[in-house]
Amino acid sequence: MKRTALFVLIGLFLLAPLASGPYLLSLLTTLLTFAYLGQAWNIMMGFAGQLSLGHALYVGLGAYVSAALSLFWGIPPILGVFPAMAAAALVGSAIGFLSFRFAVKGVHFTLLTIAFAEIARLTFQHLSALGGTGGLFLPVEARTGVDLIHLRGDPRMFYYVILAMAAALFLACRALMASPLGYRWQALREDPAAAESLGVNLLRVKLAAIALSAALTAAGGVFTAFFYNALFPDQWFGLGYSIEIILAPIIGGLGTLFGPILGAILLTPLGEAITAVTDGLGWQSAGIKPFCYGVCLLLIVKFLPDGIWPAIRKRLP
Repeated sequence: MKRTALFVLIGLFLLAPLASGPYLLSLLTTLLTFAYLGQAWNIMMGFAGQLSLGHALYVGLGAYVSAALSLFWGIPPILGVFPAMAAAALVGSAIGFLSFRFAVKGVHFTLLTIAFAEIARLTFQHLSALGGTGGLFLPVEARTGVDLIHLRGDPRMFYYVILAMAAALFLACRALMASPLGYRWQALREDPAAAESLGVNLLRVKLAAIALSAALTAAGGVFTAFFYNALFPDQWFGLGYSIEIILAPIIGGLGTLFGPILGAILLTPLGEAITAVTDGLGWQSAGIKPFCYGVCLLLIVKFLPDGIWPAIRKRLP
């Protein structure tokens, strides 16, 4: 039953653009983007138990590195994604090493991730070569045809690119969970002291989770940069964006494979509906959307602390 439901979902995603208008296609692309980013964050928190509230840092790094390489040196994003992922992995490893070196754990590690994201936001605000607070804009070309090397094409191309990225990451995470590294991550998450007593190298395992999560998140940042064509430090490095990334896996089911996808399926249409209703009533939706997300999160924590997907999975034959 579970496998059948998965195949049906895959079929719906593959066929959706054939029956979607521009708005629905954009909504589905956004949904898959948050499913991908949530899955990348899930590696660090859901698998290894390292809570980051500054994951927008890696999205922004991926976006700005790839955009700068494309604008100033003509390096297409299909190649620029590798230095972008490397830069994010390096920064993530530095954060992880500092936390381990100075015994920064729990909430203090979380604050450290927020601090680095804020440092990046303030730094990029003052980099006039990259647009500063005014933003960095990529040339907008007519979106016709398909140019995967330069990530240029019509909206369907972008949709299928992020769909392929989300599917590939889902399969990679499935393999990781069943690997020796995945078991070491789970041991780190459940009881670090016990894991260390059994010979698990906590530093190496923690750095592997942080670096991999950061690199994969940066790849998502490359996609979003060329999809939206505009980069603003306050948006791309902001705490609000980090919260949006983590909501889907938390609500869907932390540490599960399908949780980030289900969370994105539920939250993305909800966010659009809130915006549509508030705009129709002439209200400012900037504060209403986070408030509604917060209410959803409180309800999940109260009634389904493991997330929605684990509760559904228990009822499937």
